[in-house]
Amino acid sequence: MNPPEIQLTNTAAFQLPNEKNGKPVQRTDLKAKRIEYCLYARKSSEDDERQALSIDSQLKEMAIQAEAQGLRVTEIRKESHSAKQSGQRPVFEGIIADVRRGLFTGILSWAPDRLSRNAGDLGVLVDLMDQGRLVEIRTHGQVFTNSPNDKFLLMILCSQAKLENDNRGINVKRGMKTKCELGFRPNMTPLGYLNDHYSGKGQKQVFVDETRAPLIKEAFEKVAAGASGREIYDWMKEIGFRTKSGKLLTLSGVYRMLNNPYYCGIFEFPMGTGKWYKGSYTPIISRELFDTVQKQMEVNPKSKPGTKQFDYTKLLRCGGCESGVTAQEKL
Repeated sequence: MNPPEIQLTNTAAFQLPNEKNGKPVQRTDLKAKRIEYCLYARKSSEDDERQALSIDSQLKEMAIQAEAQGLRVTEIRKESHSAKQSGQRPVFEGIIADVRRGLFTGILSWAPDRLSRNAGDLGVLVDLMDQGRLVEIRTHGQVFTNSPNDKFLLMILCSQAKLENDNRGINVKRGMKTKCELGFRPNMTPLGYLNDHYSGKGQKQVFVDETRAPLIKEAFEKVAAGASGREIYDWMKEIGFRTKSGKLLTLSGVYRMLNNPYYCGIFEFPMGTGKWYKGSYTPIISRELFDTVQKQMEVNPKSKPGTKQFDYTKLLRCGGCESGVTAQEKL
């Protein structure tokens, strides 16, 4: 029996690499897939980004760079949102979704802090680079690829922007606390006082409104004498009392005024924290008058509709179980 015949198939010959100085020459003619860039520009209206280039300036500068470097920009997107918190920028979130779908493989932006000023968005960008979906991030003068050093530098620059945000928030709170300790509440003064808009920073004062302050003091005195909030509202409407914006004072505004301890020389800031400060301005009323008004305005809790109070029900108790005696009306 003859052995089976072996059939050879025609295959392309395997080519060994060329040699130079006894070493194989690396092939550099392999065509890499071209990166599709999305040009992203962002500017927030907040104080910490007033020095950043405008959106139009960012687009102009990066378009010039893209043309000079032969980059393929397939789409331009822009928005005016703060990047302090993650997930708050709809345009940026759309770019991330398109990168995951493979629509873009590169992002072109003016600076790293245009892309992220928080840890959440930064983590998303780095994660996309780890997955190979985001090949490159280019900024003005810098290129970030999926290499350890580039990703480390990108995280440092974006983390620096976050650090600036956090420190700025701490400094603002420290400044407000210092202002409170000096006796000035860090916001607009209530009715009866005027803010100083002309003195230099750190030298501003609070002045008594000579027109409204006497009427507010008289309102407190009327309540201390037995007037109700509704009566004060009608009286102020009758005499034509106006707010700083020229509007009539509402009934709720009357009660807020009568419950505001700012008029007796002290204030709480922030509200509800229990941190009280003595004001460095002239009080309109005394603390005794304010306390008298608060007692006068105390209202007993109202009963539910349809309930009726029976005599002696809160005094009598059962001799056996010591429970309170209740009553019921039957018609």
